[in-house]
Amino acid sequence: MNLQLNRVVSDITGVTGMRIIRTILSGERDPERLAALKDPRAKRSVAEIAAVLHGDYRAEHLFVLQQEVHLYDVYREQIQQCDQQIEQCLSQFESRPESNAPLLPRPKGRKPSRNAPPSDLRSHLYRISGVNFTQIDGLEALMVQTILSEIGLDPTRFPSATRKVNNRAVTAFRIAAHSLATRKLTSESGHPHR
Repeated sequence: MNLQLNRVVSDITGVTGMRIIRTILSGERDPERLAALKDPRAKRSVAEIAAVLHGDYRAEHLFVLQQEVHLYDVYREQIQQCDQQIEQCLSQFESRPESNAPLLPRPKGRKPSRNAPPSDLRSHLYRISGVNFTQIDGLEALMVQTILSEIGLDPTRFPSATRKVNNRAVTAFRIAAHSLATRKLTSESGHPHR
């Protein structure tokens, strides 16, 4: 449709992007009215957003957009079902006695991943392992879940170095290290690392 929404909205599947897209599908075409739907947290002005919403709203383009939004909704539903199943599985693990101590709050400035499940994964992992791994710089709850699902909860199974393998735990550790290094570069330079 020659719309350039991605130039003014960092994530078109976020609040602003999906509001605008769904409203286009409901029949609205006026760029100013569409732009006025922006979330108050959006950095761009209504005028900046409206400027990219002049497009070619041909029927075949709208049909394709409708199909894509439908698939997006289907996949989100499937992800929610997976999250519910994970929640159910996590609830079945025994609690470690060490997890009776209160869970420390998330370190300041560290937000959960956009892809984090809606349940409190961090609390589940603490209850199951007895260790608050998310207090370690670079480790978020999803990463800790990946690591624990790969190596388990018994560190005595690794008395010495193990053979080199490429598994999800190794990948998670690398991502955590890269995230931490990037964060340090950003804080030292005073501007985002590119």
